[in-house]
Amino acid sequence: MDALTPQDRREKQSAYVLMTAAYNEEAHIERTLQSVISQTVRPERWVIVSDNSADRTDEIVESYANRYDFIRFLRVSKTAGHSFHSKVVALHKGASLLEGVAYDFIGNIDADLSVEPFYFEQLLNHFQQDPCLGLAAGFVYEDDGHGFSSHWSNSVNDVGHAAQLVRRECYEALDGYAVLKYGGEDWYAQTCARMKGWRVEAIPDLKIFHHRHTGGGNHPLKNAFRLGKMDYSFGSDPIFEVIKCLRRFREKPYVIASMIRLAGFAWPYIVGEARAVPEEFKTFLRGQQRSRVSTLVGADRWIVAKERSKTA
Repeated sequence: MDALTPQDRREKQSAYVLMTAAYNEEAHIERTLQSVISQTVRPERWVIVSDNSADRTDEIVESYANRYDFIRFLRVSKTAGHSFHSKVVALHKGASLLEGVAYDFIGNIDADLSVEPFYFEQLLNHFQQDPCLGLAAGFVYEDDGHGFSSHWSNSVNDVGHAAQLVRRECYEALDGYAVLKYGGEDWYAQTCARMKGWRVEAIPDLKIFHHRHTGGGNHPLKNAFRLGKMDYSFGSDPIFEVIKCLRRFREKPYVIASMIRLAGFAWPYIVGEARAVPEEFKTFLRGQQRSRVSTLVGADRWIVAKERSKTA
């Protein structure tokens, strides 16, 4: 480990700010607070928005905001209950507390996770090494009962919203995080970034420890139907969607969820629901997906051949 002091690191690195939307996170948010406070390079400002929490979330965050001047707390009121766009609405309201702060990168960190002390310093290093990198994050790790392991959905080409940074120029070109009915602001942001010529990358060596399983706050089958509607709303290619869901039929726990996701994808066609994205976004996304179809089919053939060789 180098001998740089915290002040040296701040002068060496570009400045960044963070935003967090928290809804009833008393069980996890203190771990997140400690994680950011322990960073070798802290954010210039961290805005934490309580999205009408009804537990001790506000009390916990306010106690830290009173002790650390880079933390700002805001409580917003809304109709009781959870919606998939309320998180981004809360972040938009919290963004006003970033006014007057100089920064080169802006990011999100969810209120139910922790990261290693060098997480944001190393993430900034990746940005400094690649001026075309617009959006980046680490890989999500979840506890499967035997310790933390990499989540099955991790991919270097898919940057989740959990603990990410966005180069300021890229963020402004995206006009911030989009408010979307079915969620998926991370998918929308990275696709838009690529459309505008920025590179997007998830970095396997940077670990994000998620302390509540993905989708754990929602009924899994209801969530699968919502994901299908989200895919439709983004203009996902039907052939790609079918192949993506069918590939998961090999994994027995996901068969029913995959069928329901396909049903969720088909339902908006039946009722004639309007899509949430511009036509150019749909065209770009489908172009990317169609280029991946042959890769997915090739991978399936390889898996089938491998299974046959085992039984031969």
